[in-house]
Amino acid sequence: MNRAEAADPPDDGTLQTPERLRRRASRLLSQLTVRSDRLITDGLAEADTRKWHYAVLASLQEYGPGSQAELSRRSGIYRSDMVGVLNELAERNLVERAPDPDDRRRNTITISTEGRRRLRRLDKVLDDLHDELLAPLSPAERDQFVQLLTRLLDHHTRSS
Repeated sequence: MNRAEAADPPDDGTLQTPERLRRRASRLLSQLTVRSDRLITDGLAEADTRKWHYAVLASLQEYGPGSQAELSRRSGIYRSDMVGVLNELAERNLVERAPDPDDRRRNTITISTEGRRRLRRLDKVLDDLHDELLAPLSPAERDQFVQLLTRLLDHHTRSS
């Protein structure tokens, strides 16, 4: 049995997860992560994009142009993977590369006009996917859920 099969409940509706497992936040977060990742990955694929494309475009839009190393730090994408992501974005005319005037050995990456348009469309796609993911929660519960997750992540990011 692979990991995806283990995370999926049986199709016959006989979910018999022991209560002590159902009370474990780590297990619940893990299972929700699997489902969330699948939903977002599949939804973005339908929009002909990947999560890393969105992360780079969002970083460029919010923080401005940056080097490959800066984009790696901002987005959490490994430097070795960033080249491929930037190549894909450049092929689609979503980013522009130009030599850095302060250091000709590196490039400065900038979001293009088409990249800004694409990012706005992807924001709408992700809004719809998040509505699907968080459907059982009210708007206030959604805000609280995101605040709590942010607090947890911030805590564990600072302590690591």
